[in-house]
Amino acid sequence: MKLAKSALLCATVLLALGVSAQEATIRKNLAERIPQLAKIDEVSKSPMSGLYEIRVNGTEIYYTDAEGNYLVQGNLIDTKQRRNLTEERVDKLTAIRFDALPFKDAFTIVRGNGKRKLAVFEDPNCGYCKRFERELQGVDNVTIHLFLYPILSAESIEKSKHIWCAKDKGKAWQDWMVRDQLPKVASCDSAAITRNVEIGRKYKITGTPTLIFADGTRVPGAIGVADVEKYLTTAKN
Repeated sequence: MKLAKSALLCATVLLALGVSAQEATIRKNLAERIPQLAKIDEVSKSPMSGLYEIRVNGTEIYYTDAEGNYLVQGNLIDTKQRRNLTEERVDKLTAIRFDALPFKDAFTIVRGNGKRKLAVFEDPNCGYCKRFERELQGVDNVTIHLFLYPILSAESIEKSKHIWCAKDKGKAWQDWMVRDQLPKVASCDSAAITRNVEIGRKYKITGTPTLIFADGTRVPGAIGVADVEKYLTTAKN
């Protein structure tokens, strides 16, 4: 009974704040019926008639009907255009402005003229990252901002600290990732690594490697040279 009164009060407040009656109904019914659902950030119409998008925790997407009688978790696909609308929406919500990245917490590797830009979040114990780094050797005329992102194990953190504290970070990184030469033990202020993990969680970076190109395009996974070149060219245009 108390829960129902609370949901009704919430709907009344929303209406007073200028929220539409439809949205207020959805919020009220979902709060009353699924109290474990996270606080709703936004309710909006989806491209499908009669279906509403529910956004929670910043970037999590659900769908419901106009009355909040049903809650759907999954992808909304546009079959005519063959587009995953849910995926596109999440990509937009988690987009990262390249020039807003904290480059002071990364080290830089420059190849050739360095005109093209790329940021990468990687874990030193990630096998896919090692494969990607070996592929990346074939990309020239690029500036790579490498964010150490040790999320796999405690050993990842230790290796990241040794690499970050090395006299030549880029060389220590390449020696380990490309040539399997363990980084020498070193110590220094490594708070940047902690900040990298925090910003990665903020932007929902859940796997490594994750690439971010100059136009904000975000690509997860160990892609090959041809794909890296394609994204670098697109980001320039």
